[in-house]
Amino acid sequence: MVDYLHSYDSCKALVTGGLGFIGSNLARRLVDLGAQVTIVDSLIPDYGGNLFNIAGYEDRLRVNIADVRDPYSMRALVKGQDVLFNLAGQVSHMDSMIEPFTDLEINARSQLSILEACRYENPSIRIVYAGTRQQYGKPRYLPLDEDHIQAPTDVNGVNKMAGEWFHMVYHTAYGLRTTSLRLTNTYGPRQLIKHNRQGFIGWFVRLAVEGKTIQLYGDGQQLRDLTYVDDVVDAFLRAGANNVACGEVFNLGGQAPISLLELAKLIVHIAGRGDVELVPWPEERKKIDIGDVYSSYAHIQTVLGWTPTTPLVDGLARMIAYCSEHYDRYAV
Repeated sequence: MVDYLHSYDSCKALVTGGLGFIGSNLARRLVDLGAQVTIVDSLIPDYGGNLFNIAGYEDRLRVNIADVRDPYSMRALVKGQDVLFNLAGQVSHMDSMIEPFTDLEINARSQLSILEACRYENPSIRIVYAGTRQQYGKPRYLPLDEDHIQAPTDVNGVNKMAGEWFHMVYHTAYGLRTTSLRLTNTYGPRQLIKHNRQGFIGWFVRLAVEGKTIQLYGDGQQLRDLTYVDDVVDAFLRAGANNVACGEVFNLGGQAPISLLELAKLIVHIAGRGDVELVPWPEERKKIDIGDVYSSYAHIQTVLGWTPTTPLVDGLARMIAYCSEHYDRYAV
């Protein structure tokens, strides 16, 4: 795996959801490695797509504003590509419960459109899919490994699980070279902060930067693991460059779990503003709380040599600095 980065020199890479948080960081890295990058994004409001995410790279990659639910667009877009990093999706768990059919369309049905496009127009393409730890639901043991039963607690988890399994079925049935990475709590520059429906880290950072109070339910002792976005990008690059990953599912994870209270206090400390407050659990929230959650990345470490390398303090400092500098580009 020493030379995996060199495989992207002159590689033709398609990144769905490429104007979003993780997708844009991946696209920028691919460009730096010499890849010919095409971004596909629908720029649906509130989903995280932001043209500012590719600031400074506008002339070094191609942007196609299209919806992955459109099979005709996807058939044209996958032609001639060497690798597809499939990050398009609706990632809000709350939104999936409010608009379940929209979530079904984007996270399940659209994945079939993408895979069918690849099957007929480019069956040799390499595909890396962004799955989620949310597919596991409430942990039965920790750390979560890939053999843990999948029992999602919301519509988003169900549809993301379906999207992942479509990729695995198309590998076994049609020989498509697919891999799925089950992401945990990713954080870093370019993360959505305009609302709190796409994870808590971006929202905590926004509150601290604004000098406001971060409220935590109960005692705040729930454990979570966090992965810095550059480390997540490295996992995608490793998976996309090595055929040993084909047909495989890998967890990502953080260096060590941290309580929400410790995390919130750390964010406030780094930002130099804000504070933290513990509040009672709302009944509707308490019913769906899943307690401690963190993943084992032993499998991807063994197969692809991936480990998270960015210390949490360093990653949060970079994220807070970026958020502070470009606040107006992300907060509204």
